[in-house]
Amino acid sequence: MADRKLLPDRRGCETIKFEFESLKWFATIGRFSDGDIGEIFLSSAKTGTLLQAMSKDAAVCASIALQYGAPVDVIRKALTRGSDSAAGSPLGKAFDIIQGKVDG
Repeated sequence: MADRKLLPDRRGCETIKFEFESLKWFATIGRFSDGDIGEIFLSSAKTGTLLQAMSKDAAVCASIALQYGAPVDVIRKALTRGSDSAAGSPLGKAFDIIQGKVDG
């Protein structure tokens, strides 16, 4: 098994605001020392909902995958897409924005 790449104890972050399915979302990303993305957090205005919990859990899983070396674009392409190739989830939309595939 690959080793997990650890993030620095102190790191800057970047927060992206976007809309998905008529809800406002925030994606916060942290980076490794080399600038690669190492973590992502998702939150929405609908706190305490199942959607919020599932989105947070998906972001944690994506963060762990990133720390074990999964490329952002591989994760992005593996997430649910509509027939028009649009992101099917808030995490997919966040990765699209991060990768410059759509406007925020």
